[in-house]
Amino acid sequence: MELVTEFMLDWGYWGLFLAAFVAGSIFPMSSEAILVGLLALGLNPIGCVAAASAGNTLGGMTCYWIGSLGKTAWIERLGVSEKQLAKAKHFLGGHGAWMAFFSFLPTIGEAIAVVLGLMRSNRTITFTAMFLGKVLRYGLIAGGFGLL
Repeated sequence: MELVTEFMLDWGYWGLFLAAFVAGSIFPMSSEAILVGLLALGLNPIGCVAAASAGNTLGGMTCYWIGSLGKTAWIERLGVSEKQLAKAKHFLGGHGAWMAFFSFLPTIGEAIAVVLGLMRSNRTITFTAMFLGKVLRYGLIAGGFGLL
């Protein structure tokens, strides 16, 4: 356990940023556990929420970029199923870029970002909405553990 603690402290905010980036993209990872671990070790809660939100948003925007390529076969090969894409399209149904706020949702979050890319939604609004959703999620996690 001491090795894990030392590793987390050594990487700190940058490690959290990278973990959140990976978790926000198509690769499964629990950045929330790393966030809570770092907060429990005494790192600044605002810095942790900022690092996690920024990394996760940029990871989500990679999903948007993949969607903007418009190759459904590639998207399915990367782990986003046709069923997830269909659910995301239905969920987005005419609401556009502001629906990126919900890209923090488990399972469907990546699909939302991919579909927004396929739909060529407004990048600025997509980024802003996605970032706000991620800040809220990480803030609630930090607050839920009494660390914010």
